[in-house]
Amino acid sequence: MNQLQFADDIMARIRARGGKYHERGYLFVLGTIEFLQSRLDARRHVSGAELAWACRDFAHKEFGLLAPAVLAHWGICRTEDIGRIVFTLVEVGLLVTQPGDTESDFEAVFQFADAFGDSYQWQGLGGS
Repeated sequence: MNQLQFADDIMARIRARGGKYHERGYLFVLGTIEFLQSRLDARRHVSGAELAWACRDFAHKEFGLLAPAVLAHWGICRTEDIGRIVFTLVEVGLLVTQPGDTESDFEAVFQFADAFGDSYQWQGLGGS
């Protein structure tokens, strides 16, 4: 099976489970896991809160000021959305959990408006 067939198979399984997020949202969470693991001294299980904060950091790194808009386009507007994506990836066999891990581990880890800030003000040409 080539990579495209594998990706199509995985996305078909996600859609069959009612996956409501854009497929890039699932890929983003998987990429965030690698981003987070690369920052640790050794690979290990991470908590929901650790992963949620890593999603914020990875989004900032990848998308800069557009991070909240990109995530919102994919349907990721709260940390609970990250948890739903993670547990969907668990259901399709791409991730595993530890005993005691639940979607609620991702509840209200942070507020997107606070974590991404809204301090950017567009300054058009000509000032004002």
